Amino acid sequence: MMGAHHAMSGAAAWIAVTATAGHGLGLFPVTPTGTLAGVLLCAGAALLPDADHGSATIAQSVPVLGKFVTSTISRASGGHRHGLHSLLAIACVWILATGLGLVVWQPAGWTEPISVGPAIMTAATVAFAAKALRLARRWPCAWLIGLAVAAFIALYAPEQQAWFVICVALGYAVHLLGDFLTVGGLPLYWPWVPKPPRLWRKTPLRHLWTSGGYLALPVLGNAGSAREWVLLIPVTLYVVYGVLFAAFAVITDAVPALLLW
Repeated sequence: MMGAHHAMSGAAAWIAVTATAGHGLGLFPVTPTGTLAGVLLCAGAALLPDADHGSATIAQSVPVLGKFVTSTISRASGGHRHGLHSLLAIACVWILATGLGLVVWQPAGWTEPISVGPAIMTAATVAFAAKALRLARRWPCAWLIGLAVAAFIALYAPEQQAWFVICVALGYAVHLLGDFLTVGGLPLYWPWVPKPPRLWRKTPLRHLWTSGGYLALPVLGNAGSAREWVLLIPVTLYVVYGVLFAAFAVITDAVPALLLW
């Protein structure tokens, strides 16, 4: 899948999992504010597996440093679509996000501790999403959006951090699902990448388990195919509807409070 499509899929997954209205499953209900903030965070998290690719959005995020980080990650994980595209990677991301959630700071005079770790990761992932979804044309603007969202949640809505780990892991998993639906497939059980027997390679199902040991359900064809673009039309419309619905709910809740004030 293309980067922007991964990001949009992550946003759609967050709305589907958290929204309690008719357009969502409500598996992990959050407030409308949580839906709005989580959309960008989950969209950015859906770009993280491509940190092993030198041309990915993340590689362009910071001059020089971005390329250095992605190339280092690529070498450590075995290259693009290797270690970072596995079930083990999802588990590691869950552990990392959980660890970051423990990094807090209690400034004097502030009633609630500030979640520093989640704020840093939120700023980065939201910036990635803003650039991939073209909400910002240039990286400085993307980083400003990321910092603004992270600061708002950390300072004024700390209760929203309860879903941080789930949001990051969900976005990461959605990326893998998207790649699983393409011809390239994934080494899901990496570092164990079993290759199929020779007889399997002659069957009509050989594309589900490639000669390189990758698993796939290639209904979308190659990355960036016409089928992928067609799929993203309803996905995008769903995200737009979900965001507008949540934004309307936030405004509706805020108006009575402002009138009383």
